[in-house]
Amino acid sequence: MLFVSAKVSQLALLPQGQVERKERVLKMVAAMDEEGFGNCTNTGACEAECPKGISLENIARMNRELTAASFK
Repeated sequence: MLFVSAKVSQLALLPQGQVERKERVLKMVAAMDEEGFGNCTNTGACEAECPKGISLENIARMNRELTAASFK
């Protein structure tokens, strides 16, 4: 989930691609769920173990993007 959220965060912060922003996050999260990747716990264990040092802040941003995309 950290890797998907990092990609969603990166793309959400770029000025390019704003038109497909909502569709992109919906598809990326759906693909993540389809592949069977689980959600991170609220304890932050995934952040502590992440080899790339990806922050939980990315998950928060992804969740905000997903919530905004869900209200069409």
